[in-house]
Amino acid sequence: MASAPTPQPLLPVTNPAAAGSAPSSGGALSDASLAAPAFRLFLGRLNDTARRSLADRRPWTELVDRSAISKPDSLSEATSRLRRNIGYFRVNYAAVVAFSLAASLLAHPFSLLVLVAILGAWCVLYVFRAPDQPVVLFGRTFTDRETLLGLVVASVLSFFLTSVASLIISGLLVGGAIVAVHGAFRVPEDLFLDDPSSGSNGNTTNRLLSFLASPGSGV
Repeated sequence: MASAPTPQPLLPVTNPAAAGSAPSSGGALSDASLAAPAFRLFLGRLNDTARRSLADRRPWTELVDRSAISKPDSLSEATSRLRRNIGYFRVNYAAVVAFSLAASLLAHPFSLLVLVAILGAWCVLYVFRAPDQPVVLFGRTFTDRETLLGLVVASVLSFFLTSVASLIISGLLVGGAIVAVHGAFRVPEDLFLDDPSSGSNGNTTNRLLSFLASPGSGV
């Protein structure tokens, strides 16, 4: 009885169009996947920095204690009081300045929208953009230097052609004036500046800006 013929092996067939489109889609997915972890890392660092900074906050009742308010006898005494109070109430004072700045911006919604738009452009086009993903606008590809220059020019024009710059300056000045007056009139004799947390006064700025450090810096 004759045996059945052996079937020929099937060879794999590759679609050139599908093969050519796979790398491009994979590249787009990799660019998006690079930007998302960077944004999450930034938010995590920002949250951690805020928690560590708020840990040094003093009780607000101690800040507004009316029994500790008195007029300084001289300019040198006012300066000494201000220096000691800033070292002790530094987180509270930063919150007062931030509140003054926020109130100044919230009173002018258009300027607040301009500021948010500028910050959003910086985040999308420069800070959280993947290094190998160029900026393409109106069919033209922009280099990193051109993107940075465009963002700087747009920021300067937006700040000084609108009231954003004046609102920020006025908010900082009002907050700074409140801090200066309170620090000069608050008697610091009852403040214990030799507690363990006072040793971190010199690192306050580094801690507040630690969320900007690179992932490998170990901050």
